[in-house]
Amino acid sequence: MKVERPLISVVVPHLNQPDLLRECLSSLDDQTLERAKFEIIVVDNGSTQPPAAVIAAHSGTRLLEEREPGPGTARNRGVQEAAGRVFAFIDADCRAHPDWLRIALATIDASQDHTILGGDVQIWRSLSGSYTATEAYESVFAYRFKLYIQRHGFSGTGNLVVRRSDFERVGPFAGIDIAEDIDWGRRAREAGCNFRYVPDMIVYHPARRSISELLVKWDRHLLHAANTSDGTYTWKIRWIARAFAVLASPVVDWHKVIFTDRLKGVSSRAKALFVLTVVRLYRFWRMLALLNSREGVVWNRDGRAIFRDKQDNIVDTRSAGSTPSEDVPGCRRG
Repeated sequence: MKVERPLISVVVPHLNQPDLLRECLSSLDDQTLERAKFEIIVVDNGSTQPPAAVIAAHSGTRLLEEREPGPGTARNRGVQEAAGRVFAFIDADCRAHPDWLRIALATIDASQDHTILGGDVQIWRSLSGSYTATEAYESVFAYRFKLYIQRHGFSGTGNLVVRRSDFERVGPFAGIDIAEDIDWGRRAREAGCNFRYVPDMIVYHPARRSISELLVKWDRHLLHAANTSDGTYTWKIRWIARAFAVLASPVVDWHKVIFTDRLKGVSSRAKALFVLTVVRLYRFWRMLALLNSREGVVWNRDGRAIFRDKQDNIVDTRSAGSTPSEDVPGCRRG
């Protein structure tokens, strides 16, 4: 009997997040799209304990391994083994809306050639209880894929859908040293592809647990931006100007918190305003600190990115991640 190939291959990079991966796979099991039409490929990127037990509990899910560090290289490994004519990318710490794949397939089939889809990423939180400070802040400023796509011309890789033919046209994701979603988006545009924002193609991401996690996320993205610069006098002038724009930006963005429909009540808005101010002040300080330094990134098996200076000294340890947790790619304000 002939076995039909899946229409969509879902690729999930994973590193030391078995509990979150379990929730992610459960959300994929609950998709309204017929199960025979999609396959799920989890690519472990060097976890201390590969998630074989988690995979075994979800029928039809394959587990691959990629030892070269970085979520981009893990996604590339999944693509190499994928059978679908469409690739759907989601992160291991995300949950998909039940209609995610159904809407993705219907939309891309109805779209013009060389159209790449990016959906909405919302903060996952319990409906009971008040917002934490990070939940309030990230509900407004995190994962603003509409802005990424419509203003900056790329989509985050945590909710990205692309035809196989267009992925091959653009080429694989880059490694850990640069922001692979921004880089891939640039190359996609150069290859003649267009990004389309699909608001009903929804993925949920948990809020970070603390302000500290928000700050270290920005460390990585600011470092990517600094490391890809030419270090010239002109660049330094632009970098300083952007740093001072970031310093002034809370005043500009307070209205987003006050008038958003993603928060309820005065308390949640006050928390979001507080975190907004802390994050922007930290970004200002960190941008100035990076003016005359270049640090490297070494992926670690416990899920952290270890930053090293030119003398190969460890200068800090940071949490791993992908898309910036505000509305800005790299160091620029949106």
